[in-house]
Amino acid sequence: MPYFLKKSRRNCMNQAQLLEQFGPRESMDYDLVIVGGGPAGLSAAIKAKQLANESGKEISVCVLEKGSEIGAHILSGAVMDPKALTELFPNWKALGAPLNTEVTHDQFLFLTSDNSYQVPNWMLPHCFKNEGNYIVSLANVTRWLGEQAEALGVEIFPGFPAAEILYNEQGAVSGVITGSMGLDKEGNPTDQFQLGMELRGKYTLFAEGARGHLGKQLIAKFALDKDSDPQSYGIGIKELWEIEPSKSKPGLVVHTAGWPLESDTYGGSFLYHLGDNKVAVGLVIGLSYKNPYLSPFEEFQRYKLHPKIRDTFEGGKRIAYGARALTAGGLNSLPKTVFPGGALIGCDAGFLNASRIKGSHAAIKTGMLAAEAAVSALNDNRSADVLAGYPTAFQNSWLHTELNQARNFKPWMSKGLYVGTLMVGLEQKVLGGNMPWTVHLKHADHECLEPAAQHKPIDYPKPDGKISFDRLSSVFISNTNHAENQPIHLTLKDAAIPVALNLKTYAGPEQRYCPAGVYEYVEADGQPRLQINSQNCVHCKTCDIKDPSQNIVWVTPEGGGGPNYGAM
Repeated sequence: MPYFLKKSRRNCMNQAQLLEQFGPRESMDYDLVIVGGGPAGLSAAIKAKQLANESGKEISVCVLEKGSEIGAHILSGAVMDPKALTELFPNWKALGAPLNTEVTHDQFLFLTSDNSYQVPNWMLPHCFKNEGNYIVSLANVTRWLGEQAEALGVEIFPGFPAAEILYNEQGAVSGVITGSMGLDKEGNPTDQFQLGMELRGKYTLFAEGARGHLGKQLIAKFALDKDSDPQSYGIGIKELWEIEPSKSKPGLVVHTAGWPLESDTYGGSFLYHLGDNKVAVGLVIGLSYKNPYLSPFEEFQRYKLHPKIRDTFEGGKRIAYGARALTAGGLNSLPKTVFPGGALIGCDAGFLNASRIKGSHAAIKTGMLAAEAAVSALNDNRSADVLAGYPTAFQNSWLHTELNQARNFKPWMSKGLYVGTLMVGLEQKVLGGNMPWTVHLKHADHECLEPAAQHKPIDYPKPDGKISFDRLSSVFISNTNHAENQPIHLTLKDAAIPVALNLKTYAGPEQRYCPAGVYEYVEADGQPRLQINSQNCVHCKTCDIKDPSQNIVWVTPEGGGGPNYGAM
């Protein structure tokens, strides 16, 4: 249901009042609490249990997942490097891990508006080659990891978002509080109200994915990014199609650069052929773009209309849609990953390798490394201190070597397609990633947006309903749902800013950068007003990242809400 900003919420009960009336909170104690049931969180849980079993000790581990089930919120391309998975489960094939389509061929294309130019494979840097990798549904891989974790005794709680961080008297993280259930739109308890409970851990690992709600708070509280470059993000928009059997080429991986984006805008597409006549197609756009009229969703829709691309989809059927932010700044933007009582793992910290367009192997590896450090500390009867062994192990790992070789990728690409392509080619192909210099990002993504007066509106083609589509029909097939009568989870620090700044100066960019139609400006009593259609939210976090004044803050909705991505 739409939410109008003038609607009063001043009568809502605050946390202290809720605790007074319904408290105290129930609590559960664990050795290791993990926030997020994605590849990083589940791999950490699995590794902790494996180590405990090897030593004959009992370690209690729980995983909180805000989605309705494990895998519900997992969205990725995805071509997966199995290196880290093989370390976690050397026998993953025998165990039935859903890595079924091995990459057989790479294509890299530069697109113009009506033509395409293939780069000879011998010219491609190693980071663009996928030999030995697999085209997967990362949601299904994650579900499989969840099954392995439960078999080892990990307690998994889907539908329970971690809404707050617990701190002990010394200021160390000591666990999390789950979100309360059964609050109405005004924040008052209904007949179904249940107070959130405390999950206390000797150590807590945060694996929320890109732009984690609690990870962002931890980075600010402990100044974890004070020695890092600004973090940089992209938005990835993806569809899954069933195509005509004659067009299916299982194992083919196609990447493109260039059109439909301007040369000063970082981005590129992917088209991955799975088995069963399925194709995953998507577009990633760096959120450092300048033009407030740019719409990532509509850029993706017109990309599919390119003569080189649309033939794949003609006669086919779109069966799924989703969108997700990617933490893409790389090694230079990586914050400090440890603090008293816990650690950041996976994309909550930003371990994705943007040059390879891969992050699942990094998520699995960092989850394992953090688990090893935590179990070592628990074996020494430690708790709530700094897991210094985790960053040390990362420094000595193959993952650090990989990310170090790609450390300049995003900074170079932020300088435009032509300069970026030239310098990345030099560093990766000629120098093999062993360059004696480091290039730095200087601006956060939201600082890069320019006033609308400096740009012209973009004329996007109307959707044809066959190859290109509108937002609402897309959200429908993402299986997105939120309980209608619950507090709005897209919050504003200042309700006046959207009209006074965003609309006036930037022509209301939230209407365009949101891939789900959450934000729209409407007329009410002759005045513009921002309407928030929170029911549509696919939890991509783009608004939290790109809002020019950082006025929009994404918080966890009631548990189980959001998309359900199936086999995405």
